[in-house]
Amino acid sequence: MPQPNFSIEFFPPKTPEGVEKLRIVRAKLAVLNPTYFSVTFGAGGTTQQGTLDTVLEMRAEGFAAAPHLSCVGGSAESIRAILQQYKANDIHRLVALRGDLPSGYGAGGEFRYASELVEFIRKETGDWFRIEVAAYPEMHPQARSPQDDLKNFARKIQAGADAAITQYFYNADAYFQFVDAANKLGVNVPIVAGIMPITNYTQLMRFSEMCGAEIPRWVRLKLASYGDDSASIKAFGLDVVTQLCERLLAGGAPGLHFYSMNQAVATSAIWQRLL
Repeated sequence: MPQPNFSIEFFPPKTPEGVEKLRIVRAKLAVLNPTYFSVTFGAGGTTQQGTLDTVLEMRAEGFAAAPHLSCVGGSAESIRAILQQYKANDIHRLVALRGDLPSGYGAGGEFRYASELVEFIRKETGDWFRIEVAAYPEMHPQARSPQDDLKNFARKIQAGADAAITQYFYNADAYFQFVDAANKLGVNVPIVAGIMPITNYTQLMRFSEMCGAEIPRWVRLKLASYGDDSASIKAFGLDVVTQLCERLLAGGAPGLHFYSMNQAVATSAIWQRLL
């Protein structure tokens, strides 16, 4: 069995202080030797320049870096220009997403779905990029049904995606069931498990509400019982997420993708426990 790939996601900083902080965080996480770092792309491309700047700085430091690219609200011309920039800078990996429009925008753009973006990237650039797409073991919050969601996922792979990264989850069974169902549809690309360290209960509840990730009742109640005791929340969260990662890897997950939130401590602690 091949060694699992570990990767780490950042968001582009918006202030000089944030840029400096991310440099420090990145240096701490680089010692873990991840397969690559990825950098998110804001709603409607609102952080496009920040994503590019962050990725290029990582490349200059010698790291493999994968920019996220979302298409909703974008035009073929604007996406083509971004792809040309990444090619010119020898970037060979992309995370292709549908994305969300910034609030206040109406529906727009030439692309409605990530599968259309993947198809466009392949048409424009051939096999230059390794393309990762999103997968939702607990169903995309806007999908009509799990079956529809699975078919949408399969379309992204059929359009030319090489691999997938899941939304974070805390129920390993949801991941394994999703992978089995995808395999039955003929989808056999690596489906890497997205991992969200637990460090802040309120923040976790807010994120999970927005993206449709379920927090198991026993985990939610235990976290709530700690109140403002952040040390206990972090210690319990470390145990829960490490056990989840161990089960995923033992069950054959091809890799783990850590949503770091531009923090080093929790991701590093989980990773060290898995060694």
